[in-house]
Amino acid sequence: MNNKLTLGKFYEKVGNLFILIAMMVVFSLLSPAFLSAQNLINILRQISMMAIVSVGFTLLLIAGGLDLSVGSQIAVMGVISGLLLQSGVPAFLAILAGIVFTTLIGVFNGFAIVKTKIPAMMATIAMMTALRGLAFILCGGYPIYDIPDSISYLGQGLLFGVIPIPVIIMAVIIVIGTILLNRTYLGRYFFAVGSNDEATRLCGISVAKVRILAYAITGFLSGIAGVIMIGRVSSAQPGAAESFEMDVLTAVVLGGVSVNGGRGSVPLAMLGVLVIGVLSNGMQLIGLNEYWQKLVKGAILLTVIILDSMRANNAGKNG
Repeated sequence: MNNKLTLGKFYEKVGNLFILIAMMVVFSLLSPAFLSAQNLINILRQISMMAIVSVGFTLLLIAGGLDLSVGSQIAVMGVISGLLLQSGVPAFLAILAGIVFTTLIGVFNGFAIVKTKIPAMMATIAMMTALRGLAFILCGGYPIYDIPDSISYLGQGLLFGVIPIPVIIMAVIIVIGTILLNRTYLGRYFFAVGSNDEATRLCGISVAKVRILAYAITGFLSGIAGVIMIGRVSSAQPGAAESFEMDVLTAVVLGGVSVNGGRGSVPLAMLGVLVIGVLSNGMQLIGLNEYWQKLVKGAILLTVIILDSMRANNAGKNG
């Protein structure tokens, strides 16, 4: 059994790296454009939003939470900011208002789940549906255009004419998330709460506050991703980021973050994000039908959740 555990830990650290290399070899053979410098930069740009939200998702899952409303948060954030921009509110304040809104949604999700004991999946699916409806109601179902160049730059701009601004924002958030999880007491609290909330409570740590904070961070990062979204397409669209939460969940669980809480890391989760990003990009380049793409991603999500559950059960038996 120790050999199995050692093999499992080895896979968590390098398994996705092997998968990533194998996919890159296959897609480069199927599409000559795959390994071009422009396409590789495009992959980083494309995964930037997923990576940003995945940092919050990693912290949240480690703390024993789950939020399936992040895609809808991104959409409604864009609509709120877009409407404020249309009404003449300065760009900074309009963006700030949208980010504050998604952060408060995160706080509300956490508070409702912690205080009422509603299953996180059910509560956040309800929030996902409500927020999506709110996004369409606020803008009447029509996209909001006339996004200022200062915001478009955040989604489309290049530093030194080479590095996409969303990639820089992504890198900064990954570094901050890694430091927060590995170098601070708060990071230890996330692991403790996700591993055994009752024992953590007996140590004098407020489980409720830690989990609510994890939801708030996820909401905040969803707002940041929303800024990149409206900047990238120069519009705020109520249907934006649909099914986005499934890609995020697939990526972080593929990266070794446990849906059962208490285990995971930001760098390995980002490797999972990169795997999903390369897979999506490669499937698009070879012309794979969108429905087949969804089937592949759904199969991957189901597989990694089953493996995570089996791993948790084995760990419990050996504990």
